[in-house]
Amino acid sequence: MESLSERQEQIINASIELIAEQSIQALTIKNIAKKINMTDGAIYRHFSSKNEILLGIIQPFQVQAEKTLKESCASKAPAIAQIESIFTRHLGYFVQKPAVTAVIFSESIFQNDSHLAKEVFKLLEMHEKALSCILERGHKNREIRDDIQEKELIRVIIGSVRYTVTKWRLSGYNFDLKAEGAQMLSSLCKLLSVQ
Repeated sequence: MESLSERQEQIINASIELIAEQSIQALTIKNIAKKINMTDGAIYRHFSSKNEILLGIIQPFQVQAEKTLKESCASKAPAIAQIESIFTRHLGYFVQKPAVTAVIFSESIFQNDSHLAKEVFKLLEMHEKALSCILERGHKNREIRDDIQEKELIRVIIGSVRYTVTKWRLSGYNFDLKAEGAQMLSSLCKLLSVQ
């Protein structure tokens, strides 16, 4: 990811605030420009489109997620602990930047932009690859149950986290995501563990 200029950071931060205050639908070049007292043309000097701004919102999470996933896959810690660690870190990121969830978990904004769709798909693939690595180690060490196919376990893990985050976002961030997430992860890890 290229480093952003100070003005680009300002535009991205204003965009995140707009999403948080109103909705993803409120994210227009005109609304961004109004929020930071710029002209539409000035925004276009820094970003070619709204989708490029959305990409600027997604990419920092991609970078953080990739680092976390690589560390977890390379770790020798128990598989269950690594799964909890990955998603606890993600939930912490979302609590700090809740509007990011409206971008990452909003399929409708990617329907008309293949580049954005590709970037979010890359996030899914990174998670699948890391979880596969962790689950394989967990099977080998007899920590993770092996009576369910790995790809199904991955769907259950990602789906559980996605459901919890989506519910939090749709509730207007009306509950403690870290606490709810910790409870969900604890239950999920009990389901994954060898009994």
